[in-house]
Amino acid sequence: MIVEVPLANYIAVRGKGDPNEENGDYQKAINILYTLAYTLKMSYKTDYKIDGFFEYVVPPLEGFWEQNGKSEIDLSDKANFSWISVIRLPDFIKEDDLNWAKESALKTKKIDCSIAEFLPVEEGLCAQIMHFGPFDSEAESIAKMEAYLLENGYETDISKTRQHHEIYLSDARKVPSEKFKTVIRYPIKKK
Repeated sequence: MIVEVPLANYIAVRGKGDPNEENGDYQKAINILYTLAYTLKMSYKTDYKIDGFFEYVVPPLEGFWEQNGKSEIDLSDKANFSWISVIRLPDFIKEDDLNWAKESALKTKKIDCSIAEFLPVEEGLCAQIMHFGPFDSEAESIAKMEAYLLENGYETDISKTRQHHEIYLSDARKVPSEKFKTVIRYPIKKK
């Protein structure tokens, strides 16, 4: 489907390399993201108060991916990935609140989350498809999405600032890869 994606704020950690590397940078980034996401979610149980706060469910993990500035992603070349792993924030959470969460995580959990950043992203016009199955078979879903775009007068518009985006609806630690559900989102433009 074609969607217009408005501005959204994220907790983000940037990195490079194979996301499957055991104890690698990607795995460490995920730990930081969830530490901060749950610190913010549970802030109402502390002395720190966030304006407009209401209880919410932590959104799924997401990722923006690129390889050396190329517009195509080569799934067999994971070592050359550059990624930004993110978790979306509710609109009422501001950068100061994330800074508080980083300080709190260091004090209470002894986890240094200083590499995390507050990242606003406005994706604009995009196409997205639900991919079922392992990440390594995403090329099939991407090909279907690109064929749909061509039929409807669009083309992908991937660049340094508009990247391949994935939203992980399955927990890879608990669900077998053949049952993964991943939203793949590409920036697009009229042809």
